[in-house]
Amino acid sequence: MSKSTYFVQECPTCGRTLEIRVEYLGKRVACRHCRGELVASDPAVAPASASLTSSALLRRANELLELSAQRSATTQS
Repeated sequence: MSKSTYFVQECPTCGRTLEIRVEYLGKRVACRHCRGELVASDPAVAPASASLTSSALLRRANELLELSAQRSATTQS
């Protein structure tokens, strides 16, 4: 069973903190609380209002996956 990797983003409509799967970076998603729509973007890469290129999204997704693998390896040791 593989473990999903998430990043945190604030909903621009209701302000709640959302955990969004890395697979959804750059895609339109809906807030589970208010149903407000937003584009999933990791604030660590760029401000939410800035558009991200595909290569930047893939690069950040790979960084998050590597970080998750490192954390998983250290917890299993």
